[in-house]
Amino acid sequence: MISGIPQGSVDVPAAVEALAAGRSLRPVWRNELGGLTFELGDGAGFVKFAPAGSRLPLRQEAERLRWAGPYTPVPEVLAEGADETGVWLHTAALPGRSAVDGRWLADPGPAVAAIGHGLRELHTRLPVDQCPYSWSAADRIAGRVDADPPPVERLVVCHGDACAPNTLVGDDGEWTGHVDMATLGVADRWADLAVASYSLGWNYGPGWEPVFFAAYGIEPDPERIAFYRWLWDLGSA
Repeated sequence: MISGIPQGSVDVPAAVEALAAGRSLRPVWRNELGGLTFELGDGAGFVKFAPAGSRLPLRQEAERLRWAGPYTPVPEVLAEGADETGVWLHTAALPGRSAVDGRWLADPGPAVAAIGHGLRELHTRLPVDQCPYSWSAADRIAGRVDADPPPVERLVVCHGDACAPNTLVGDDGEWTGHVDMATLGVADRWADLAVASYSLGWNYGPGWEPVFFAAYGIEPDPERIAFYRWLWDLGSA
């Protein structure tokens, strides 16, 4: 299964129907593990649903959203719950739309710049000395492979899944927030930079990395980029 906007009919879980309370529901994303995200009508926000057995860390995400919320724009947690069918997370909406919305797929330049600028803001605003979560290379590879990460260039609180769809962009082309924070944690900023720039080719085609790095305000580091992309491909995100 490939992540993307669901095509065709989507079965709505009973828990999501209950949260909707008669409001309209629009499926907006399905991830590779079968998790679904629905937009609720009347501006009531979004509901993520992880089917039982999918291992999607929605409770972990709720915890991290609550921690990050005072420092940077992320969705406010409104409710969460679980039953035998799965786990759900209800969050408020943020301004803007995904950087892979059709508006930006047709005109990637502003969105790519917003991804770079937004990631720099995230890394600047989140207090690394107060973050209780780790996303370090050492923790991610522990007991799995024998590898030596490059020396840390700068510790920050990383997003943990800084792929293009997880940045929100306003109609003016400015970054407005981030979503999907389940693996947020302290790590070398290149863990985010490598993956964010990696995802540009998947979503917009080749040639956009210079725009991203210029917007973040950093020169590419080939050694760290190669290592953290390898780690991402290893499936240890």
